Amino acid sequence: MGSAAALTMAGVSAPAFAQTESAEEGDNNVIIVNARRQDETLQETPVTVTSISSDTLDKFQVNEVADVVSRIPALNVQVGGSGAGGQISLRGIGTTNISAAFDSAVAFDFDGVSMSTMRLVQASFFDVEQIDVLKGPQSLFFGKSASAGVFSVRSANPTQNWEVGGKASYEFEEEGYTIGGYISGPLSDTLGIRVAAQYQDINKYVELEAGTPSVFANSGKGLKNFVGRVTLQWDPSDRFSANLKLNYNHNEGDSLLGHSDIDCGPNGVADDVFLALSGVSITSNAVCDIQDGLYPHPDGHPALQIIAPGTTGADRYRGLSYNETNTFFGRLAMDLELNDSLTLSSVTGIVDLSNEHADHFSYVGILPNGDPGGLPAPFSDALKQYSQELRVTSDFDGPFDFMVGGFWESRSQPLQTSQNAFIGSFLFPDSRGIGYDWVANRATKSEALSFFGSASFDITDQLELSGGVRWTDEQKVHRTDFPFLHNALTFLNGIVGGIGLVVPEGYQTGPIKFSDSNVSPELTLKYQATPDLNFYASYKTGFKSGGVDNSILPTAALQFVTPGFGTDAQRQAALDSIVYDSETAEGGEIGIKALVANRSLRINASLYHFVFDDLQVQNFDGAAVRFLTVNAGQVTTQGFDMDWAWDTPLEGLSFSGTLGYTDAKFTDTFISSNGADSLPGTADDVNLDGRRAARAPKWSGNIAFDWGIPMGDNLEFGLNGNAFYSGSYFASNTDFDDFVQPSYVTLDGSVSIGNPDGKWKLSLVGVNLTNEIWANTAGDRPFLPPGGDDRVVTQNRGRQVFVEMAFKF
Repeated sequence: MGSAAALTMAGVSAPAFAQTESAEEGDNNVIIVNARRQDETLQETPVTVTSISSDTLDKFQVNEVADVVSRIPALNVQVGGSGAGGQISLRGIGTTNISAAFDSAVAFDFDGVSMSTMRLVQASFFDVEQIDVLKGPQSLFFGKSASAGVFSVRSANPTQNWEVGGKASYEFEEEGYTIGGYISGPLSDTLGIRVAAQYQDINKYVELEAGTPSVFANSGKGLKNFVGRVTLQWDPSDRFSANLKLNYNHNEGDSLLGHSDIDCGPNGVADDVFLALSGVSITSNAVCDIQDGLYPHPDGHPALQIIAPGTTGADRYRGLSYNETNTFFGRLAMDLELNDSLTLSSVTGIVDLSNEHADHFSYVGILPNGDPGGLPAPFSDALKQYSQELRVTSDFDGPFDFMVGGFWESRSQPLQTSQNAFIGSFLFPDSRGIGYDWVANRATKSEALSFFGSASFDITDQLELSGGVRWTDEQKVHRTDFPFLHNALTFLNGIVGGIGLVVPEGYQTGPIKFSDSNVSPELTLKYQATPDLNFYASYKTGFKSGGVDNSILPTAALQFVTPGFGTDAQRQAALDSIVYDSETAEGGEIGIKALVANRSLRINASLYHFVFDDLQVQNFDGAAVRFLTVNAGQVTTQGFDMDWAWDTPLEGLSFSGTLGYTDAKFTDTFISSNGADSLPGTADDVNLDGRRAARAPKWSGNIAFDWGIPMGDNLEFGLNGNAFYSGSYFASNTDFDDFVQPSYVTLDGSVSIGNPDGKWKLSLVGVNLTNEIWANTAGDRPFLPPGGDDRVVTQNRGRQVFVEMAFKF
């Protein structure tokens, strides 16, 4: 393991020693981060960063993004759901999980390639060297879609000597096993290789309420994961190096809805599934208990299982939910020293992701005879992304250095689905036997180009001024068409008259274009008072591109987007309902990074204040069965972050912790809902100005300990623990009476015995030992009856208890 991750403890980094002339060369305690696209020690980089090492990831079975939340204050991750497939937010700033069109406000950076698709929160990771979470806007060095921060994952690289490692574990609560391993070493004097793979099979990833009308009621819904990676490191000369990573992840489960429960609202009554057009009601099977870790998801209604031939799910869906994702990731990084002072770096990235899923988005439903009454929708979506970044970085002997570069990205995102909103089949059957209201094809293509430059100048030996600017231009083109429409809806179009109730069968929007450009500057002043004490102050900006919503429904008014159909004002109103603006951020932070007590205690802290304009939000109206895509006027987030780590005088014992205070609220007009009448500009419109933003607990933090106790020359006993606290927070950005998640505490722990050099280790690991269940997001349950108030609440996984055996030689 490299020095960048050598001594981190449970949840946060172990004491990091500033890489100065006084630091011993080869100091294994130095933690290296890449927060400014170049290697720097954690203590010298003027950015708020929390680093988590491979040691901590292994000790607490961290193998997906959601597992990190108990180590990072004000980090919220939701896994699952339609559309984006998940969401991630930081300090109260995030992106809805409903629409796959939105980029993530917290960028994913995998081995130097930035990606903004939130479906990656479902992917597993394994054989990771280090995770870094960068807080606040990072657009200068990470580009668009890093307006709130960056979640960076660095996988392990080939070792200088041959090494083989493996582990196998069994989890008792969800009844799953995991087995993985790697082999790493030199193929020659200039070429190294590392091959790693992991397979996971969970029987009861989601457990259902007793009496749920589903074939999974007794067995639970399972999940299988495979991740494999090949890394090649080539160093043919002192001036050139290349690193190639090829990664494949296969994720297959019995559920897309995952841990989504039904909160029965203030009235405490489970609302029926109500279909306004036909007047049909389907009884809810929800039990109104969102703390039992059991879920009411039914199988599909027997009358709604025939899908249009040749479309998603036609050959697969038979009334049972499923979710399958295949992700290929390739990255080639090359560095060429042009001379003693200049280095040319190239990073080429390829992402090829495909997903197909079907689930029942009524979330509940049981028929009078006990049969399942879930209302299904199959989806397929994909992402093909190609990116290229070139950088020239200087390393002069004098006080001045610079970095200049360019970035290009091309993305294609097709999506196909069969959906129900009116349930025309309950009026009369379609002549073709299809059980869905429509089939939709929605495709978005985008291309981004940016140029950036940064420079640093040592004003004195202790004072450094650095800064830079990035220019970004992004073009997007979206097309939607509806090749199939249920006969009942075509009939109703004739009854309604005018432009109809819905678009006609075969309707195509044509190209809907969005383009925007942005200039994102940054300026930082850093003062090194001593080799162990650094102060910094930064001005930062962020940018996240707007676009076209790909949740477009075939309402009749959509036809107005077609030039010549209706007036210019009608066309603009139709476009305004589906096009959302870019999101920007501006503000700053001041911080201190200190090593005290003979470098045994590290304390890093920062104060921040950022204003986000036009925050991208999508809400769902469960009664009208429609999406509301809007830009919030303004959100201001301010507070402080602190992390610390103490290497105690007692051999092998260390403590660490984090603390965050977040004050995030809407600070300008934000009409989040048109109220009960669904009409804009009326008295019941909801303006969230002054309300706290969702997923922003005022206080959060953790405290952890690591204790390795020698039991002789060849035996060590390990004891580790972590406690995390989160204050209360709103779970959505819809109304003043949105669901509020109360404050909670989680406890993790592990005990182990093994060889001090890691040759073997037997561990017992407990995650979320008190089985705390909390809400990540909340929103209207689809198909609500008049006056209905049931909400879908997405939650975390419950308690997990593992026994694990690991070896390395």
